[in-house]
Amino acid sequence: MNQAMFCQSGDRPWTPTPDGNRRRVLVHTDELMIVEFAFEKGGVGALHSHPHVQGSYVAEGSFEVTIDGVTEIIGEGGSFIVPSNLVHGVKALEKGRLVDSFTPRRADFIS
Repeated sequence: MNQAMFCQSGDRPWTPTPDGNRRRVLVHTDELMIVEFAFEKGGVGALHSHPHVQGSYVAEGSFEVTIDGVTEIIGEGGSFIVPSNLVHGVKALEKGRLVDSFTPRRADFIS
C-alpha cells in the first residue's frame, strides 16, 4: 500500500483553498479521505455540491452551516452529514477548524 496509514499533527502541509481558507489532506484511501480545514472569523466555504458523502466535525470554533437550504449553528464538538449532491456551505462565526471525511475520496484534493 502506497498511502500513509497514520498522520501526526503537523505532518501534512496546508494548501490555500479557492475561497481563501486553508486545507490539509491528512489520510486517504480510494474509499475514504480525512481533510482538515482552517477558517478565520468570517471565512466562507462557498455553497457547492459534490457526489461524495461528507461527514464533518467542528474541532474548533463555531460555524453557520447550510445544507439543502436549511441553516444551523454548529459549535465546537458538533458534527454534520452532507448527503451526496446536496448544496452546502459554511461561514465561520469565529476562527475555527473543521475535520471532514469524504467517501469516496476527493481526487481533486490530491496533487
